[in-house]
Amino acid sequence: MLELLKKNIHMNRWKGNATSQVTLDDDFIVPDSMDDVDQIILSSGEITIESVKNQAERVVVRGKLDFTILYRGADGGLQTLFGSINFEEPINVPGLEEQDYVQLMWDLEDLNTGIINSRKLSVKAIVTLQVKVESAYDVDAAVEVDTKMATKDCPQVEILRRNVDVASIALRHKDTFRIKENITLSGNKPNIDHILWSQMKMRGVTTRPVDGKMLLDGELKVFAIYQGEGEGAPIQWIEESIPFSGELDVPEVTDSMVPSVMVHLIHKNIEAKPDADGEMREMDMDAVLELDMKLYKEDNLELLSDLYSTNRELSLQTGEVCFDKILTKNMSKCKIVERVTLENADRILQICHSEGTVKIDDTEVKEDGLHVEGVLEVRVLYLTSDDAQPIQSSVEDIPFHYLVEAPGIDADTICQLNSGLDQLNAVMMGGGMVEVKATVSLDLLALQPVCERIIISAADTPMDLNRLQKLPGIVGYIVQPNDSLWNIAKKFHTTIDTIMSTNGLTDRSVKPGDRLLLVKEMS
Repeated sequence: MLELLKKNIHMNRWKGNATSQVTLDDDFIVPDSMDDVDQIILSSGEITIESVKNQAERVVVRGKLDFTILYRGADGGLQTLFGSINFEEPINVPGLEEQDYVQLMWDLEDLNTGIINSRKLSVKAIVTLQVKVESAYDVDAAVEVDTKMATKDCPQVEILRRNVDVASIALRHKDTFRIKENITLSGNKPNIDHILWSQMKMRGVTTRPVDGKMLLDGELKVFAIYQGEGEGAPIQWIEESIPFSGELDVPEVTDSMVPSVMVHLIHKNIEAKPDADGEMREMDMDAVLELDMKLYKEDNLELLSDLYSTNRELSLQTGEVCFDKILTKNMSKCKIVERVTLENADRILQICHSEGTVKIDDTEVKEDGLHVEGVLEVRVLYLTSDDAQPIQSSVEDIPFHYLVEAPGIDADTICQLNSGLDQLNAVMMGGGMVEVKATVSLDLLALQPVCERIIISAADTPMDLNRLQKLPGIVGYIVQPNDSLWNIAKKFHTTIDTIMSTNGLTDRSVKPGDRLLLVKEMS
């Protein structure tokens, strides 16, 4: 048996994905301590995922929807109601195994709150859950002939090698990053009696690996509506952009790795507090980001492509191994400019806040790129001249499309697309017209599946002398299409070095029509 040196290759294969929609529908009683509901002003929801488990060809996802409702009470004041709806959803994934790696993405597609009566509210929502499944396996591929085992009876082996680029997941890691900030009211704002509404949104988040660390930066857009202190005080709001940057210790990370990182805002809290003079003029902001990190490393492997001998018969056992290689990593920016008309335009006094959510509806592989279609859902909060309804909101859907460049992409390419919102601005243009300007980030990691033939083992036996004697000792040969010096040498029982020496060649390239003199090797 010819001894081969082998290298263990750790492979990751994309197994597939599955999507499920969860419909949530529940009624909530207004607590006795709160006023009757006259009108719902604002509502928002956040999804919290509590567990993701593999169970017999299905993924079981447990989580909850936390919702907040700002409403106008029967006496005209504003009040805030909090609640949650738990859910458990099994998602069928044929072929799923317990050890497979599952990555979950989720989206709150729709949230509707309504008044059943003054003491009961309805909350309905649609949650989309998408799981992406990868499996890991190891394969041993021959990379060299073990010359240390050579003896006088060992075959004289001619070796053909080839280089392949292999991308494998070097690291999966989850970690959290905390942001704490103190916000102080400007001098023209009244003191805080209590906070009615608060929101936080991430903008322009980027991550970058360096040796031993993951760098993170971006900003948090913080918005709060509060009741001013004192009888008859007006409703107030405050909006701040809080930049952040930092690093997480990840000892296994190197700056050559290619990252695919999802960042979620998993905790957020804003509380009013007194300043040094004892007046309620400050807010404590606390946020926690979760980073779901997947980092790829690229290796260039030199594999044995073919073997033959001039003094022994070689029988090769071959197999096939499939893996991914990185086709492209592309961060694109899609700019959106759109004008929309708000209802009740004659009563709008001022826009006080705008927020946006990016939703990807469809992706399609096109020539040298991934065509992305989506919607930017923009919510505009504004003050009105109606004292009974001082704050109103309008939700507008702005469609967009963009081609993310990815040379060489095809139908088999595995596309991992993360979207985000870098910038958003809404400005009144008059007549109820609002101009929305936004920048959507589209971060694409494209992996190309590749299958390669590998040599698993090689057995050698004595040379078939009868077959060898039938081969001509010397022959003239005209190079044919698809010929290479390797297959010519192997076919005529000679070596590349002998062909080059005999024909005075200086390199190994030949073209159809070239004439060669071939001399049989008799080792």
